[in-house]
Amino acid sequence: MSEKKIALVTGGTRGIGKGIVERLGADGYTVCFSYVSSDEKAKKLVEELKEKGIESKAYKCDVASFGDTGKMVGDIVENYGRLDVLVNNAGITRDTLLSRMSEEDFDVVIAANLKGVFNCTKHAAKVMAKQNGGRIISIASVAGLIGNIGQVNYSASKAGVMGMTRTLAAELGRYGITANAIAPGFTKTDMTDVVSDKIKEKMIASTPLRTMGEPADIANAVSFFADDRSRFITGQVLSVDGGLSIV
Repeated sequence: MSEKKIALVTGGTRGIGKGIVERLGADGYTVCFSYVSSDEKAKKLVEELKEKGIESKAYKCDVASFGDTGKMVGDIVENYGRLDVLVNNAGITRDTLLSRMSEEDFDVVIAANLKGVFNCTKHAAKVMAKQNGGRIISIASVAGLIGNIGQVNYSASKAGVMGMTRTLAAELGRYGITANAIAPGFTKTDMTDVVSDKIKEKMIASTPLRTMGEPADIANAVSFFADDRSRFITGQVLSVDGGLSIV
């Protein structure tokens, strides 16, 4: 069994996920991360982490697949003998108004963003229960708290993640497992880079701190929930949104 703690971050090759991978690596974890498409990005990240003295392993995995996620978690346990932290970060968007949203637009977002959390957590929790401890941290969204026009599917998926988190906390606490969620606000990522300047200005203006978040802001919250500083905190949703959800 590995002496170092093992973390798994889904959707770890870019944006918030990459920031989380880098932060947990800096915190001393061996970091496993999943990705769904770019082998090149995954390989590059493993190399970048190695240069910093961080051990990592990349898994090509569709989190919407119960079988694929089971194989991923099984391989981690086979290689390292443990799994201490799961960060459910992988997610997608298919934004459009309800009147234009197809059934597929709704289904694929729910499958990745909500069922994906169930799949990974189901497999990881079994391992953590045998270890008598673990941390489950899920990345939700302020959209799940207050909604957002054009994101019926996304908002529903993230609200579901919050509800799942509270229930997981109640069910898994007896095994020493905590479950918490983080709800980011408007954060600088590849996804927001393509948003028009006009929309960015509007979002910034509606945020009390009058700025966008950085991936590191979310990663800092994950770091807190992952270690013993948060040992007596479970079932909570922490908004890291510059105050957006309170106005």
